[in-house]
Amino acid sequence: MTDIATTHRDLDALQLRRKTTIWVVVGALAPLLVLTTGSAQPGSLYRASLEAAGIMLIVAGILGRTWCTLYIGGRKPRTLVTDGPYSVSRNPLYLFAFVAAAGLGAQSGSLIVASLFVVGAYAIFLPVVRHEEIALRAIFGAGYDAYRKRVPRFLPRLSQWQDAPILMIDPKHHRQTALEGLILLAFVPAFYAAEWLRILVPSLPVLHLP
Repeated sequence: MTDIATTHRDLDALQLRRKTTIWVVVGALAPLLVLTTGSAQPGSLYRASLEAAGIMLIVAGILGRTWCTLYIGGRKPRTLVTDGPYSVSRNPLYLFAFVAAAGLGAQSGSLIVASLFVVGAYAIFLPVVRHEEIALRAIFGAGYDAYRKRVPRFLPRLSQWQDAPILMIDPKHHRQTALEGLILLAFVPAFYAAEWLRILVPSLPVLHLP
């Protein structure tokens, strides 16, 4: 039990560092939000469609992460969760974070920026995933090894879906995940503010990306 408690504290600290890293990166890249935009004209059908698709991806990412928390909230690393979304992907929470990141990047009107958002999210989350894998293997041993061989790290293998007959929900973790998602959605207006700033200051050097 002591080992599990220690591991839980280590993983909590890791998640705190991950969240801090995200905010530092967001702050550092904020100026690029103004200086980078899609090559399609604002208001064009292509750009409006891309931005609308991005909103749908953000919402899908938020709902997906909230759904995953129904299964995992408060149970890791005390229990090896292998049901629901965790029966088809070992890290569905992070997978849905990539989906939301793509949607947020799409608000720039650029597929390249959307792709860079996904790459950035992957670069931030991958070290966290690797650390968690080491911790889970230390706790669950052969059970985790078998799970790791059977279930992909990210991309879901839908044919392996297996649901849980009963869910024990942790309201605190569920609310926290939903709130984090709403904070992400709140970033969308920042792209519109950046667009207005580019209009008000036409002398700004702006990089247009497809």
